[in-house]
Amino acid sequence: MPSTPTPPILLEIRDAIARITLNRPEQANVLNDETGQAFIGVVRQVAGAWARGEVRAVLLAAKGPHFCAGGDIRGFVAADNIAELLDRTIPPLHEAIHTLSTLPVPVVSAVNGSLGGGGIGIALCADLVIASRSMKLRGGYSAIALSPDVGVSWALTRLVGPMRAKHILFTNQPLDAQQCLAAGLVAEVHDDDALMPAAEALVQSLAQGATGSLARIKSLVDQAARHTLHEQLAQEHLGMVACGASADAREGVTAFVQKRAPRFGRKA
Repeated sequence: MPSTPTPPILLEIRDAIARITLNRPEQANVLNDETGQAFIGVVRQVAGAWARGEVRAVLLAAKGPHFCAGGDIRGFVAADNIAELLDRTIPPLHEAIHTLSTLPVPVVSAVNGSLGGGGIGIALCADLVIASRSMKLRGGYSAIALSPDVGVSWALTRLVGPMRAKHILFTNQPLDAQQCLAAGLVAEVHDDDALMPAAEALVQSLAQGATGSLARIKSLVDQAARHTLHEQLAQEHLGMVACGASADAREGVTAFVQKRAPRFGRKA
């Protein structure tokens, strides 16, 4: 009997958490045509599950010792036309990144080992990034005469500022986990064997939180840099009133007064 091909991206939805796992460990989870198509297929499933009220948080992780080393450079070498290959490969990855970045639930990425090229965009599209001590980030694009994709230029600039982003991308000097923590690229650093337990604990805690509150926080923080103070205050006003009308707000304040853990529901 022929063996069933192993999918390059795995998806499990359980306990209101969508777990997306890069699954090419032998190739350091590098990105190619097949991976991009699989990734957007999985992300669309997650978005559909969220719309049905089945997902309250997302966890991005990877099989093997490396999260994602970037694009499949061996595939570039084998291609007759690198530009045509990139033109075909990039759109599904970009759709997936945009969908995950704007999904109104917390997205957590657990990053271990090598993180390069487009893998940076996948990791940093999350709201919270936690890393293992073995994690090492390296831009890599300019070393092969290419420019950033998968949201890398956007995420780095937003998180560390334009000059630091250029330094990372111009020089390709690697940053270890502690340097990434200091730069604001990751929120937590854990021992390698503690990374996934920490990621699971974090995403489970978020999945049990007040969905509407977390969605508003995500939206407000992500839009803040594009707003004037007046615009941001207006959005905060609207958000607070909308949250205040929710059953979760009533439950939250009641639980606080009663000194018990709140029991939040699905609806905002």
